[in-house]
Order: sequence, then structure tokens, then C-alpha cells
Amino acid sequence: MVKEECKALLDALSKVTACYRHLVLTVGGTSDSQNLREELKKTRQKAQELAVANRNKLTAALRDKAVSKEDRAEFERLWVLFTSCMEILETDMKRALELGQEFPLNVPKKHLMQTGMSGGTSGVAARAMSVQNMKYDAERNIDVVDLKDLENEINQVGEMMYEMEMKVNVPQWTVEAKQDPGAELNSAISVAASSLGVIEVESKAPCNTRKVLAGVVFTAVLLVAIVLAVCVVKLS
Repeated sequence: MVKEECKALLDALSKVTACYRHLVLTVGGTSDSQNLREELKKTRQKAQELAVANRNKLTAALRDKAVSKEDRAEFERLWVLFTSCMEILETDMKRALELGQEFPLNVPKKHLMQTGMSGGTSGVAARAMSVQNMKYDAERNIDVVDLKDLENEINQVGEMMYEMEMKVNVPQWTVEAKQDPGAELNSAISVAASSLGVIEVESKAPCNTRKVLAGVVFTAVLLVAIVLAVCVVKLS
């Protein structure tokens, strides 16, 4: 039961972390807006709530000496995945802070970047928050006010990761993966490879035909040149 709860919490954290990264990539671009800054705030706070829940569950499970060897190995694997999510979240929070400082919304002379991305981000934020529609109620200066909160939260995440390492010592290199690296992508890769194979086979035929035709034309031109040369020699 505890193991399933940990997996569910980790899946939720992974989803929210991925959504947060997607939102961070639009900061400073033409899709940037006050709504985006509020979405960033709500999404990262949701991620931190899930992170605390993950930490509490996994820490208790790994410190329980009654856990079987097999279950402990699974909890250690989940712990490694959890710490990886936390590192990604911390990195993206720092990136959001830098971009937020570089691109304040209410500075008319500050030009936004043409990143090639367009459209709204409310759908991504709604998936992260598990709601149908986002509600916005932030003040107009959220892009400035929230930066201080973000800076404090980055420090809190760093402190939490440090405390995690002190409480539970699970070196990543001691944890064995349950499947080969990229195994979950094998089916997609094989499909892509077969598609490429079809394309390659289909494109080889016209390519070979062109080569044969070019060879025939070249040979004919060469023979004509030789015949003309012989004629010129005889006439002279």
C-alpha cells in the first residue's frame, strides 16, 4: 500500500515538474504575460507540496527496518527518481528567477525574445494543477513581487535536498534499474526505424534509375565524341 502511494505521488510530481519546465521555457518570449507568471507560481508551489509529501513517505519507508529487502530496493529506486525530479525542479526555478529578472513585464523598453513559440500556456498549467480551467487573481506587479518569493523557495528546496541526503543515504550508483536504459522507448524507436526503412527502400529505386540513365547518356555522348574525333582525323 505504501509503495503504491509513493509511486502515485512520484508520478504526480514528475508531471507537475515537466509542466513547470514547459512554462519556464516561455518566460521572456512572445507568449510571456502576467497570467504566465501566476501559472509559474502556482505550478511550482504545487510541485513543492508534492515534493514534501514524497519526501515524508519515502523517508519513513527507507528508515523502516522492517521493510523487506525487495521492497527496500524498490523504495531506493523511487528515491533516486525523486531526487532527480528535485534537481530538475531546482534548476528550473533558478532559470525562472534569472529570466524573470531579465524580462520584467512592465518595462516597455524591454523587448521580448522571438523564440518561435506561440499560444497560451493555460492548458499546461491546468494539467499541472489538475483542474479544467485556471483562475487568475494575482496583482499586476506579480512579476516583481514573486521574484523575492521565488528566491526564498529556491533556498528552501536546496535546504530540503540537503536534509534528505543527511537523513537517507542512497548512493545513486548502488541502485539497479529495473530495465535497460531507454527500454520504454524501444517500441517507438522500432516503429520509427521501420518507417525510415520504408522511406529508404522507396527512395532507392528512383535514385538507382537516375544513376543508370545518367550513365547511359554519358556513354552515348562519349561514343559520339569518339566518332567525331575519328572523322576529323580521316578528313584531315
